[in-house]
Amino acid sequence: MSATKEEISAFMALEFPQTKCIVEAVSENGATLSHEIGIDELRPGGTVSGPVMMAVADVAIYVAILGKIGIVPLTVTTSLTINFLRKPSADARIIAKCTLLKVGRALIVGEVSLYSEGSDDVVAHVVGTYSVPPKRI
Repeated sequence: MSATKEEISAFMALEFPQTKCIVEAVSENGATLSHEIGIDELRPGGTVSGPVMMAVADVAIYVAILGKIGIVPLTVTTSLTINFLRKPSADARIIAKCTLLKVGRALIVGEVSLYSEGSDDVVAHVVGTYSVPPKRI
């Protein structure tokens, strides 16, 4: 059972209204999100803060998982590793492209590449694992 972009967007608006992430696309094994960058997302030195990039990646994996398995709210992050590769633009949206690498019954692993909009250079690479709650019979 999977969920559509529209179903996931409605779920996120209701259950996670504080996120600034926009669901751009949901596919069979992935998702693309964007996040506007403003003064609140910057750290000293005029770059996007690490916590913002981590949050965008985390939400991208969550959305990709919901697209694959359907709306399962208690699917939770168990690990998240990020490699910051280059300075993102302070004037462009962050784009997250997620691909699910392994979808098991209990654990799902996803990979995210983060970009500054308008550039093909990856600014951060993220791998995350989520735990899926067991189905109740």
